[in-house]
Parts: sequence; structure tokens; C-alpha cells
Amino acid sequence: MTDLTAKKYGLISLGCDKNRVDAEKLLAMIEARGCSVTNDISKAQVLIINTCSFLEDARREAIETIIECAAYKESGSLEKLVVTGCLPQKFIGEIYDELTEADVFLGTYDYDKFFDALEVAYASGRCNMVGRGANPFTCQRVITTPLHYAYLKIADGCNNCCTYCLIPRIRGRYFSYPMEKLVEEAAALGDISELILVAQDVTRYGIDLYGQKKLCEILQKLTALDNISSVRLLYCYPEMIDGDLIAEIARNPKIVKYLDIPFQHSEDRILKMMNRRGTRASYTDLIARLRAEIPGIAIRSTFICGFPTETEEESAALACFLSEAQLDNCGFFAYSREQGTPAYKIKGQVPAAAKRRRVKNMYDVQRKISFEKLRGRVGTTIKVLCDGIDEENGCFAGRAYFQAPDIDGKVLFRAPFAEQGKYYDVLVTDNDSYNLYGRTEDYSDE
Repeated sequence: MTDLTAKKYGLISLGCDKNRVDAEKLLAMIEARGCSVTNDISKAQVLIINTCSFLEDARREAIETIIECAAYKESGSLEKLVVTGCLPQKFIGEIYDELTEADVFLGTYDYDKFFDALEVAYASGRCNMVGRGANPFTCQRVITTPLHYAYLKIADGCNNCCTYCLIPRIRGRYFSYPMEKLVEEAAALGDISELILVAQDVTRYGIDLYGQKKLCEILQKLTALDNISSVRLLYCYPEMIDGDLIAEIARNPKIVKYLDIPFQHSEDRILKMMNRRGTRASYTDLIARLRAEIPGIAIRSTFICGFPTETEEESAALACFLSEAQLDNCGFFAYSREQGTPAYKIKGQVPAAAKRRRVKNMYDVQRKISFEKLRGRVGTTIKVLCDGIDEENGCFAGRAYFQAPDIDGKVLFRAPFAEQGKYYDVLVTDNDSYNLYGRTEDYSDE
């Protein structure tokens, strides 16, 4: 039998922050076994690649990463390459025979089979244990973000069944994790300046377990923890945002006044074809209500460009919606035709060049909006959470409440000293369409 505790392990996690949480829990399982983990993948004897397969680009990135890393079997110390997550979960039938570089395959809920599968791979060769796991909940994690913020995945799967999306076919139906376990997990993270709640749809939390929405209740329990300074919400389905949630965000000082609401489009015909339940009017009303009841709230969204049959007029109408909505930040994605989704079969697929052009047009519109919103903060003093040092610009980098990690830009500021995870009052002196620039009051160029 192979002594797996004598091996050195490395991990690369691709895709979303929900994937990151899965990877962190797997790392904790590896360390709990007494194994050592290295950040230098060239020194890893067992290398895990946790994959995403949501879009074609993500699948391509995953496969390219697997092939590139397999080269370490010749040039490094790599003995076994383990592929986990969404790619094998959905596409194991297509990739097992073709992706011979990989020695072990595990799906999204098979991490408890990691060492069993590795034993098989060392003893008798390639091993596929996709679908064999029990998906046990664990609170233990090895945090891979800067230590002052962390993600908390409160649920998995999805029931929304948007016609363009593979997630329900990869992750299955929506299921919430038990509230007491999540509170235990958050309490074990140590001192956290910002806890970021994630799921495919955080607003649906609790319905499957408790028969009713429980997002407000878990927010109250998490913000009552002494080690949690603030809580941020990502991925809120617009139709699930109700008066109770709005009131909780407004009254609770520990909840960041920020929502990520994936609207996906603005035009009723396209929304209906996407199997989205909203309308342009309902989205407009929601934005207005949020701003009226939570003064200063930052709203982020994502939109799909070039959905099948989308006309030039509907694309232009989306641009008009952006101008009217004045959202703080947005991401835009060209529609990806995914086999196995209802939208795959729709006649009237938009040419790739047209999709790229429409994405660019939307970014051009939003860039001007974001620039003006940030320009309005020049000359004001804002509270900034220091994330560390920006080596390229030779200054500190942080985020204000209207900026989530990795997606919303930064505040680049100069100060005599700043500590990661601490808050600083920063005078904003300049901006571009993505970042703010400034200094602390005690900083001097002299």
C-alpha cells in the first residue's frame, strides 16, 4: 500500500468562488490526513486541478491546464494528476478515454473519495470515481484568499433552469447547507473583515431545508459572530429579493450595502426565452426600491449578449436600460451555446462576430457610467479595507463597500503604513473607469 501521507500535494482551482470553497475543504481534508501541501506545483507529487465547465471557454481552460501540468511528470516530481469538479462531473464520458494525462477523476460531490481513488491509481492505474461520493459537509477549510476575507458557500445546485445554463445538469437541484453548520464554519474562520456569502442563488437559501426562505435569519446569526466584521451578498436572484431582505440589509450595520443581482437581460421577450421570471419593468422597479430603502446601495449585475434570436434593436434596448439603470458595475458575456440546454436548439443563433461586437458595445456604455460614478467620489473621503500592496503601482490596494474582490476594481492609495485587513479613511484624488486613487490624511509626498 502506498504511503499517501509521505506525498507532497498541490492544487489549482479554476472557475468561481464556489469552486474555491470546495478546493479549500479538500485541502483541509488532505492536511487532516497528515499530508503536506505546496504552493509550488513543480514540486507536487500529487497535483489536483479543480475544474469549471460552465462555458466552453472554461472547459478549454481546464483541459489546457491539465495538459500543461501533465508535463511535470517528465520535468518535475509529479506522480499523479487528479482532476476534480465540474468538468468530470458533467463530461466524464467524453474525457476519460481522451484525457489520458489525468490519473484520477472525481466529480463535484466526491471529495470524500479522494484518498480511496488515489490508492487505486497508485495500485492499479487510472481511476474514475465520479458519482461515488457521499458529499459530507465539513467545516474545516484551508483559506486560499487573503486571510482577512473569505467566502461562505451556503447552498449548491440550482432550481431556476435558465434555458442557457448547464449548472442544474452539473450541480443538480438546489440544496441548502444546515444553518448551524454554516455558523460553525464561519466561527472557525478566525477574524474575518469581510465574509462573502455565495451560492448559485443565495436568496433561495433555506426553502428546501426549512420550508421557507431563511437568508435573513442566517444573516442575523452570522453578523452576531464576534469574529465577523461584515457580510457581503453575491448572486441574488431578482425575483427572490423581498421586503424582509431589503429591510434586513438596511437595518443591519454589518451587512455591506451591496448586491450582485444577475439580471441577464432587460427585454421581456429575451427574458422569457431565457426562462427568467422578471421583466424590464420589474427590474426597474426593484432597482428603484433598493435605492429608496437602502440609501447608497451599490448594485452590480451580469448580462448575456447575443442570446439566440436577439435583434439589433433588442441589443440597443439593453444599452438604453444600462443608461437608465446606472448600475455601479456590470459584467457582459457573449452567449455560449451549450449542448444539453434548451437554448441550444433555438433557431436563430447569433453569429460570433455579432456577439463579440455587442459585448464590446455594452462595456463601452457601462465604462462611461462607471467612470462618472467613480468621478463623483473624487474629493470625498471613503472607508477602505486594505487588501495588501499593489506592487505594480507601488502603493496599497484596497476596496470600498461598493467593490467586491476580483470583479469591481480597487482603491489604490498611498499611506505611511497600512495593514492588510484593516480599514482606512482614504481621500479620493483621481479615478478611471475601474479604480479609484487616493491617500490617507497622514500621507505626504514630501
